Formats: sequence, structure tokens, C-alpha cells
Amino acid sequence: MRVTVIGCSGSFPGPDSPASSYLIEADGYALVLDLGNGALGSLQRFRSLYEIDAVCISHLHADHCLDLCGYWVARTYRPGGPPPPIPVHGPTDTAARMARAYDLDPEPGMSGTFEFHDLRPGPYEIGPFRVTTALMPHPVEAYAFRIEHGGRTLAYSGDTGVSDTLVELASGADLFLCEASFLEGPGLPSELHLTAREAGEHAARAGAGRLVLTHLVPWNDADLSLKEAKASGYDGDIELARVGAQYTL
Repeated sequence: MRVTVIGCSGSFPGPDSPASSYLIEADGYALVLDLGNGALGSLQRFRSLYEIDAVCISHLHADHCLDLCGYWVARTYRPGGPPPPIPVHGPTDTAARMARAYDLDPEPGMSGTFEFHDLRPGPYEIGPFRVTTALMPHPVEAYAFRIEHGGRTLAYSGDTGVSDTLVELASGADLFLCEASFLEGPGLPSELHLTAREAGEHAARAGAGRLVLTHLVPWNDADLSLKEAKASGYDGDIELARVGAQYTL
């Protein structure tokens, strides 16, 4: 299983990265996990837009889903005709939300290009991957993912506040992509995002093999995020996500 960081900026694209998006590949199958604003351009550096087999959307905030609109255009109006529809797994009402985002009639909306499926907590199969999802504390319906293939495991937090469920989902993961939106400080809202220190604490409790801090908000000092995560008590490898970084599990 190969994981490529397509975008890792939190809340909005930064000068060096689009918003959230990751490419997961195994056995010739390509799964895109989140497609935030700006990610569609970056994705084309690593995989043809017509060689994607499925998309998963963790939640319906723009920094995780908005480039699905541009992807609909790229597939629907491809010269020579559109390719076959691909599955898009997302929260309840993803199809309707995306149709509104592009000002389409609800029917057919984007359904001729994408086959929409509602996510639910629990395990199921997407291509060669065993995917387990769990709801996270966030203002909207939001999922974290555990993706397994060939005895190796990727965990992805999506957007979340402090969560015992996330620790369970990431248990023993070889690679943990965990959001680290906040730096330590007073008055941080609960059930919204993690600090870098909290990301490290979740990784330590989960026994994850490697921690990659992602969803890095552009106005924060990323080096300070890394420093705070390293002071969390997690003793594994920690690094900052960056566009183009690849991990082979």
C-alpha cells in the first residue's frame, strides 16, 4: 500500500499546499481520501484523473470536499466522452450538497458521473482495501478511517476533537495521519480540532508506528507544531505532512 500526500493544509489552502487530500494505492487500485479545495490540481501530478477508482470524503466542509466539483467537470466533459462512473463514499446528503455547490439541479446532480454511497460506522470493502470508519467529534457528520491491506494499516483522523474512538481506530497502525490544527493556548474550542500535542498523545495511546501531522493551518508555525507533538510523550517517528510525501506500507 502506497500513501501519497496530495494536500495537507487545514481549513483553507496555504502557500505550499492545497487543502486535505491523500492518494491510497494498492494492487493497481487508486482511492482518493478527501478532495479539499485546491487538491485536484495537485492530484494530477501523481495520478491521471481518469485512473482513480473511488473517492472517500470524510466530511462536508469545503477543505475536505469542494474539489469534487471540479472533478465532476473533468470527468463529465472529458474529450471523447466521460469515463464510467466511480463510487464516492461520503456522509449523508453528499450528493445533494455537491449538486448545490455547483448549482446543479438535484436530479440528476452529479449522479451520472459519480455513484454516491453513504458512509456508516464500521468495516466494509473498497477495492482491495478493508476500510473501517468511525464518527468523530466535530460540528458536522465526520469520519475517521482505518485502511488495511496486506497486513499493513493506515489510520486517518479526518477532522476531530479529542476522541477515545480515534485511539481505538488507530490502534497499532503503521502510519497515522493525524490532524494537528491547533497550537497549545487558552480558550481552544472543544470537539473541533486537535492540538499537535494531543495528536501525539493519541498516537502514543494507539501504539501507532509513525505519526504524520496534517491539517496544518497556514497561520500556525509548523515547526512549533512539530515541537509540541514531540513533547507529547509519543516515542515514535513524527514528521510534518508535505505535498508529494510518499509512504510505502
